[in-house]
Amino acid sequence: MEQSKAIIVNQFLSAKRKAGKTFNEIAKETGLTNVYVAQLLRRQAILTPETASKLKAALPHLSDELVDEMMKPPMRSYDPNLIQEPAIYRLNEAVMHFGESIKDIINEQFGDGIMSAIDFYCSVDKVKGVDGKDRVVITFDGKFLPYTEQVSTFVVAHYN
Repeated sequence: MEQSKAIIVNQFLSAKRKAGKTFNEIAKETGLTNVYVAQLLRRQAILTPETASKLKAALPHLSDELVDEMMKPPMRSYDPNLIQEPAIYRLNEAVMHFGESIKDIINEQFGDGIMSAIDFYCSVDKVKGVDGKDRVVITFDGKFLPYTEQVSTFVVAHYN
């Protein structure tokens, strides 16, 4: 399938609209997180063979060709203009504002390292706050990856 990513994403999202389902409903039917479902439909994640039939059942308007396309490794990317979209801008602002403190706490609790963005789960939930107003809860659940001391004896290929 040699189509642009934008055209393919539009076809994926069209299948979602035709099914009349939310990301949460599709997530429940497939056993995935709501964000992973959105990532699949935005061609930012790969569909596994084990989940393909569940997704096809949840979104019957997805052609076999589109399902096959979802099972190929995607070109993960983003449009740099996305930062101008207010919801994305605010997410970026929140990470920038709280980032150093989050890093400090990660280092304090785990040591020198980072959170994986590959061995990573993300979900978005809607809850009622104590004041009764709707609140957004975003969960980032990533594996801790410690930085390692680069000892020369562990290098597989030595250059002489």
